[in-house]
Amino acid sequence: MGKVLGVLGGMGPAATVAFLERVLALTPADRDEDHIHMLVDLNPHVPNRHTEPEAAGRTLAEMAARLRDQGAEVLCMPCNTAHAHAGGIRAAGLPFIDMIAETADAAAAAGARKVGVLATPGGEALYAQALAARGLDIVRLEGADRQAVMAAIFAVKAGDAGEGPRGEMRRLAATLAAAGAGAVIAGCTEVPLLIGAADVAVPLVDSAEVLAAACVRDCA
Repeated sequence: MGKVLGVLGGMGPAATVAFLERVLALTPADRDEDHIHMLVDLNPHVPNRHTEPEAAGRTLAEMAARLRDQGAEVLCMPCNTAHAHAGGIRAAGLPFIDMIAETADAAAAAGARKVGVLATPGGEALYAQALAARGLDIVRLEGADRQAVMAAIFAVKAGDAGEGPRGEMRRLAATLAAAGAGAVIAGCTEVPLLIGAADVAVPLVDSAEVLAAACVRDCA
């Protein structure tokens, strides 16, 4: 029997639901009993990771402890930016599958020396550190494009995953490729709700897909 997976979710809700679907799709299963037992805290009321980081960290630590007490054996969190608070989550005493580390490893395995990142400023900072630790250079969006990626992300959070934000995210990915990125990380879980591998001229490393695969690896 596999391990019980605890999911710290809700950041945002649509991205968490899409992540759960990815875990199901990647799990080798012929019947219900072959799937992973998941305890999901889909909490859209986690304080804002950008403007209230201390409050967000406290809430995430409390969520991790509750999931542990409910029977979770492994923890994950399909939100890149919130990995700034990984220490508080690990304080629950359970193995925590690090989305940033797993995705940076996948980017390194793709063979690119320069990697573009589509993410919030907080997520980008985490990836800059993780990529540097693996000897890779980060390619960043500049100027108004930094606000454009956030506008597209928040459009998804507001329920708009239509052609407007999709077109913008395709443009931003192309901008990173034109700036020399040999691969692009979808470093916010809303990003793959707008673009897929076919929309990018270089390999797209989908952080949500990478995390889902790691959860199946460790829990199935």
